[in-house]
Amino acid sequence: MKSDRLLSLLLLLQTRGTVPAAELAARLEVSTRTVYRDVESLSAAGVPVYAERGRHGGIALLPGFRTDVTGLTADESRALFVLAAQGAHTALGLDDALGSALRKVMAALPAPHRPAAELTSRRILVDPDRWMARPAHPTVDVDELNTAVFTDRRLRLRYRHSGTTAPRTYTVDPYGLVAKAGTWYLVADRRGRPRLLRTDRILAATVTGTPVRRRPGVELADVWQVLRREVEERTAPVRVTARIRRDRLDLAVRILGPALTGPPRTGDTTDGATGSTGTTGSTADGTWVTVELAYPVLRAVRQLLQFGDSVEVLEPPEARRILARAAAEVTGLYATDDAGAVPGAPPGD
Repeated sequence: MKSDRLLSLLLLLQTRGTVPAAELAARLEVSTRTVYRDVESLSAAGVPVYAERGRHGGIALLPGFRTDVTGLTADESRALFVLAAQGAHTALGLDDALGSALRKVMAALPAPHRPAAELTSRRILVDPDRWMARPAHPTVDVDELNTAVFTDRRLRLRYRHSGTTAPRTYTVDPYGLVAKAGTWYLVADRRGRPRLLRTDRILAATVTGTPVRRRPGVELADVWQVLRREVEERTAPVRVTARIRRDRLDLAVRILGPALTGPPRTGDTTDGATGSTGTTGSTADGTWVTVELAYPVLRAVRQLLQFGDSVEVLEPPEARRILARAAAEVTGLYATDDAGAVPGAPPGD
C-alpha cells in the first residue's frame, strides 16, 4: 500500500539522513520515478523533505525533524519480541540494554498491539544452542573482540587450531563477529584472505593501534557467505558405506548428520555382503538401513564405534580394518585377568 511505503520512506530518511534516490528505490522495491512522486506526496502532507542534486546528493529531511510514529503493524510488533538470539546479547553483555530497549519499544507501540507483543515474549522461546553440544569456554571475552570490531582496529591473536596443542600468533583485520548454533566466530582477513576463527580457540587477543585494513567494498555478510560456502562444500574424499539398525537410525542421523551424503535406503544390501561379522538381519527385511558417509580422512570412521553393534561398515575394507583394530584396543583395555575378575576390583565383587 502507498501509505505503508510513504511511512517506510519517512523512517528510512529519519534513520539514514541523506539517501540516494536509487538506493531508496531498491529498498522499497519501486522505480526511482515512484520515489520522487512519494517525496512530493510527503512534502504536500507537510513533511520537510527535499532533494539534493549532484554527486553526493539524494533525498533528505530538514535537520532536526523527527516523528514519533513507529509505523509498526501487529505482526511487526510481535516479531520484535521473538528473541531468536538471546545468547548473543548475553555474550556481548547487552542483556540489561536489551531489556531496557524492549520496554521502550513496548511503550512506543500502538496500544492495540501491546497485548499481542507482550504475549509473544511469554509464549515463544528460541534457544540457539544444539542438543548435547559441548559447552564452549572462551578464554577471551567476546566483548573484547567486539571492541576491536567497532573501533576498526587490527587484532593480534594467539590461536589454537583444532587437533593441535601449540598456539600460533596472527595479526588479523576483523570484519565482525558471527554467532552460529551457539558458537561465536571472528570473521577476519589475514594478509588479505578471509579467515574463520572460533572464539573459544583464541587464547589471547590484543587490540592494536593500527587501523583495520579491510578490502574495499567488502562487508561482514559478504565474507561470511564465502567462508560458510567453503565449509559446506569442503571435500571429504573418503566414502564409507555402512548399515544401521532401524531402531537407532534417528539418533545416528542426528549425530552423523554432517557426514551423511544422502538419505538412508533399504533393500539393496543383504547380510554378509562384505563378509561375516556375526550380525543378523538384512536391509531387505527392514531390520537395517544403508547409509553413505563421507569423511575427510579414513581414521575418522572411528566415530562409528559409539554405536556399538548397531552400526556395521560394509565398505571400504580399510575402514573395517581400522574399526576392528580400534575395537581390539578397547577390548584389551578392559580385558579381565585369567581368573575372570576385573583387575583392581574388590574381592567378592
